[in-house]
Amino acid sequence: MRLDKYLKVSRIIKRRSVANEACNQGRVTVNDKIAKPSAKVEIGDILAIKFGDRINRYEILHLSEHALKKDAQDMYRELLGE
Repeated sequence: MRLDKYLKVSRIIKRRSVANEACNQGRVTVNDKIAKPSAKVEIGDILAIKFGDRINRYEILHLSEHALKKDAQDMYRELLGE
């Protein structure tokens, strides 16, 4: 699945255009490598997204083309203190 679409479907980032922009600005990494919006993500990949001074890290647990709002959080696990 494309990175920008995963970020939108999982609701880590609310809009695909915003996800695209974050990737193009180099604020998103997949497995410690700067990723483009078209980068393919797989289960087990680690995402890091820079929001201002903060870096949020997530592990991909599930891929889905569509997810209801209540199911979106089951697609990833937030990594704290790592």
